[in-house]
Amino acid sequence: MPTLFHSPMSTASRFVRLILTEYGFQADLVEEQPWEKRREFLALNPAGTLPVYLDDNMRSLCGPYVLAEFLDETHGVLKRDRRLLAEDPFQRAEIRRLTEWFLQKMETDVTRPLVRERAHKLQMSTAQGGGPPDSKLLRTARSNVHQHMKYLEWLAGSRTWLAGDRLSYADLAAGASVSILDYLGEINWLEAPIAKEWYQRVKSRPSFRPLLAERVPRLAPSSHYADLDF
Repeated sequence: MPTLFHSPMSTASRFVRLILTEYGFQADLVEEQPWEKRREFLALNPAGTLPVYLDDNMRSLCGPYVLAEFLDETHGVLKRDRRLLAEDPFQRAEIRRLTEWFLQKMETDVTRPLVRERAHKLQMSTAQGGGPPDSKLLRTARSNVHQHMKYLEWLAGSRTWLAGDRLSYADLAAGASVSILDYLGEINWLEAPIAKEWYQRVKSRPSFRPLLAERVPRLAPSSHYADLDF
């Protein structure tokens, strides 16, 4: 069976896991902590980033964009109305734009610093960069949450799904990021009722069940994290 090297609090890892499940794929999950820089993992991906997919022939595919495009080209084109990229070139471009927004911009502005300061530092040794969270970084990231949620609120309110009329990679990328922030209790859902309704639809999909069941050592999720109607 193929293997996916991932981290539970990695947006990119969650994104790819959602794609695999939506397309009916099974893969053995191997949790990898990038800060450990294991020699065996770096042999698969010299960049040391997640996720990494190892197929049955021991060939590795690295990174969420590479994996998303590969899965679309090999399997998405056969899914018709369940394809996670649109057939229309302009729609595909919009899906890719929003996917990049959530996996890069929101990741840089919000998700990555919050995860590092609140989750990863609990698991890292002092030599690896562990220790108490940086309050300045937390304040900046939390301020950025509001702006990104305003944009998500606008997208969810102006379209059936974030990039158009059907579920796409954009929704899975956003759902991956939002689910992590929701785990950490960093979203005030009272300020984003339309985004909340969108997220309830996304997290109710069967592909989300494994994510909602996972727990991070030494860090409990928000009380409503696994609730579909919250």
